[in-house]
Amino acid sequence: MTESKVPTGRLGRLARMARVGARTGASLLLSRDATGAAAQAAEILGNLRGLAAKVGQMASYVDGFVPDAHRAAFEKALSGLRAAAPRSPFGSVKQVIEAELGAPLTALFAEFEEEPFASASIGQVHRARLEDGRAVAVKVQHPGIDVAVEGDLASASVVESLVGVLGPSGMGTKAVFDEIAARFREELDYRIEARNQQTFSAMHAGDPYIRIPPVIERRSSRRVLTTELVTGMTLDEAAATSARERRHYAEVLWRFVFKGNLVHGLFNADPHPGNYLFGDGGIVHFLDFGCVQPIPQAHVLLARKMHRAAMDGDTGAFLESSKRLLETRGGAFERAAMEYVRSCFEPLFTSPFHMTPEYVTGVVRGILELKQHVFANDGSFAPLPPSIAMLNRLQFGFYSVLARLDTPADYVQVERGFLAEAALE
Repeated sequence: MTESKVPTGRLGRLARMARVGARTGASLLLSRDATGAAAQAAEILGNLRGLAAKVGQMASYVDGFVPDAHRAAFEKALSGLRAAAPRSPFGSVKQVIEAELGAPLTALFAEFEEEPFASASIGQVHRARLEDGRAVAVKVQHPGIDVAVEGDLASASVVESLVGVLGPSGMGTKAVFDEIAARFREELDYRIEARNQQTFSAMHAGDPYIRIPPVIERRSSRRVLTTELVTGMTLDEAAATSARERRHYAEVLWRFVFKGNLVHGLFNADPHPGNYLFGDGGIVHFLDFGCVQPIPQAHVLLARKMHRAAMDGDTGAFLESSKRLLETRGGAFERAAMEYVRSCFEPLFTSPFHMTPEYVTGVVRGILELKQHVFANDGSFAPLPPSIAMLNRLQFGFYSVLARLDTPADYVQVERGFLAEAALE
């Protein structure tokens, strides 16, 4: 990890983002020096951190984000942004901790490692030990990151880059942008993340395989979040385990995500590989609850109907609920949108289903093809409802994570299990 302060000036951040676009765009267009372009993108986006680094994080693992010929180069260069973005100087981090928690660092923790073991877009994480001997992870915001994020949110080009990861920016509305901006602003308040983490822990209490680290409230605040320290295999390491283990892990991941969506109306909307640690006995530890999207109850009910119809192979009922959820208006856009949504639900229509990078790439590029309908003159285009804009990260981020496990899994059985448990089947 390199060490640097977060650039906070809006014009300077925009200029650096422009360099990424010009450098990578030219390289990809001419099919030259993709490795050099990717390395420079990683360096610039990593030093910017904030929303700029999030774009790089997503590009590092979402299948179909960059052309196939350059995917390996970009994944290799940008993968470091998921856990090893440039760190903030320890002196600045110490000041944040002491100001937030109101005491000297030596009084707050019995031990504290100055070198972070992870650094990402919003903060970095240090190992520490409490006075009672418990090992903890202390996440501290990069100093100045709040100013940087607000500057990015005020820049249409940066927001459009983020929305472009969730779907074509032309398919959105100001309400969609505002919804996405609200979620990213919430990530700046670790008190919200602490509450989210405790909510998800309660949701999955009693599950033998889903584990969520407890929050240490007395050592947490707006810019500092302390939780019990957990360890485990990375996604890449889990992908090297046996076929039986990989299938189990995939089904645990699916249960965590869709039980949250369909039973509790909450979507943990940051499904990137660094947020999962895979343990012995099939346990999966889930990390990072800063970006949680509440789903309106009316949409939850429609989503349940879609999932039930897909599991039953009832295409007619599935499409009817899909039209209501997406608020389509008939015509060419509705037909294209229904074809796309049907493709996204293939894991339930065809189970067991083997999630592959090729399938995910098709899903990602499928939504990009819908953009042609934005400018059609037939009046059929309907923008995404703001409250479901973040859910595209299921098909982009979460599906890409599952594809890394490279295994067939019975997702229908998983869903029928937790729906029956909640008396919703």
